[in-house]
Amino acid sequence: MSLTIKYTKEVIYLNDFEVAKITKDSIEILDFEGYNKPLAIQEVEWDIEQAQKQGYKHFMIKEIMEQPKVVENQLKVPFNFESKPKMIHIVACGGAGFAGILGEYIIEEISGIPTRFYHGSEFRYRKPILHKQDLVVAISQSGETADTLAAIREAKKSETQTLGIINVVGSTIARESDDVIYTRAGPEISVASTKAFLAQILSMYQLAHGLNNEVFAFQDYKEMIKQLLQLDTQIKQLAEKYFKYQNFIYIGRNRNYAIALEGALKLKEIAYIHAEAYPAGELKHGPLALVSEDMPTFAICPQDEFYEKTFSNIQEVKARNGKVISLATEGDENIKLVSDDVIYIPKVHSILYPLLETIPIHLFAYHIADLRESDIDKPRNLAKSVTVE
Repeated sequence: MSLTIKYTKEVIYLNDFEVAKITKDSIEILDFEGYNKPLAIQEVEWDIEQAQKQGYKHFMIKEIMEQPKVVENQLKVPFNFESKPKMIHIVACGGAGFAGILGEYIIEEISGIPTRFYHGSEFRYRKPILHKQDLVVAISQSGETADTLAAIREAKKSETQTLGIINVVGSTIARESDDVIYTRAGPEISVASTKAFLAQILSMYQLAHGLNNEVFAFQDYKEMIKQLLQLDTQIKQLAEKYFKYQNFIYIGRNRNYAIALEGALKLKEIAYIHAEAYPAGELKHGPLALVSEDMPTFAICPQDEFYEKTFSNIQEVKARNGKVISLATEGDENIKLVSDDVIYIPKVHSILYPLLETIPIHLFAYHIADLRESDIDKPRNLAKSVTVE
């Protein structure tokens, strides 16, 4: 698409079991029986500049730096619902799945609707119990994720309403869902998702409030994102200290656990470092055996209702000579007593911290991968869209 956008902004998407017949004078869409199908021409909303690095070393860092605009655009997206579903089932894969795990916490807390997350690759094999009054929400950047698409088709067999939260207009999941809400991340070239992930987790807050017929508002959010991007130099220096380690543990409680999962995934994807994420309270149930001077812990510990518990978990790590990087709230001096290094984020309402935590964990993974000279935008063995099982 990025190669052809300078020639045309019009696109026709083919459905399954359709073929295109193209001559110099015409285009026809046919089914496998040879019958003509209507032409549905759509216009691409982005331009060639958005698909170029524009002076950045990698697309990933460019896309991280574009996030203030993503926030501005995403907050304009309406989330309207005529009635509340009985239960919500969130289906997604990879990083989008971690947005779904966060959604599980956020939606239940804000809307009071029972919510459950499923990995797309597991959904249809577990015979999920679905009702007509339920809602299945599929999250996908590309809108082509095979397992997530299969989950939508499975849900439709039960006549359960489906909603796609998708970044690519006209994609298969968008077309096959009963309703679709498009995230406003714009084109994302790097295989490792950053700005699309931020749009996805922001959409979980918008969805939760939309179910209450409310509009999600986060005053000064765009300015906070700009402030967080200024941490780039500090985090690069931090990466220089840690990039040679081969193993990491990420911990966080409740909502912060979803972001810990995302942080560990990014290190695995682009830096090829073994990293595991755990709910902080689960450390003592086994993973604490791994803690040593050779395995740093990245602790997500903002001043929310879980602060004292997570602080205690960090103390457990330090008591075993583990190195700790803490992601903490500005002004928290106590966290320095149990941390080797601290990254500070602005103070906000406790439920909003995940919306600030993504920038530092993405920058940390990026700079470590860059120092390790990884192929950041095209990591080995991975693809941007997983279109097969």
